[in-house]
Amino acid sequence: MTHRDRFEAVYDAYYPAIHQYAARRTGSPDDTADVISETFLTVWRRIGDLPEGEEALLWLYGVARRVLANQQRGATRRAVLAERLRAELAADRPVTPVELEHVRAAFDELRERDREVLALACWEGLTSDRIAKVVGCTAFTARTRLHRARKRLAAALERQASLTIAMGET
Repeated sequence: MTHRDRFEAVYDAYYPAIHQYAARRTGSPDDTADVISETFLTVWRRIGDLPEGEEALLWLYGVARRVLANQQRGATRRAVLAERLRAELAADRPVTPVELEHVRAAFDELRERDREVLALACWEGLTSDRIAKVVGCTAFTARTRLHRARKRLAAALERQASLTIAMGET
């Protein structure tokens, strides 16, 4: 019997038991599928270590148990990391001073394409040559887009200033 034949025989014989074992211990079909695939991948790699007969099922349960433990540790690590990242991002989020809200409003008024080239130039400090590489156009096109976006932003700022004056705010 070849390794492949033995693997197929073990898979056919014990897949239902491993599926039920994993399904009872996971929260989603995707997690169940991950446990099953990792378990049988281990079988494939370690087919020579797989005991014969009924002991094979117990060995598979042990493998599936370790796969579940690894999966749970990974989920815990990801949750802790995600929480830490959320906290760091909340702390680092720039606050727009009240006197600059009209700038944010004017910026938000622009089309996405204009906002992107302006953000790349102003926030990321990129030159038009580098902006061209990011957005996938020629340097000339990037310079033109940036120039036009600046003009549209200036016009939007004028409108915001007019709105502020019309509403009696200073």
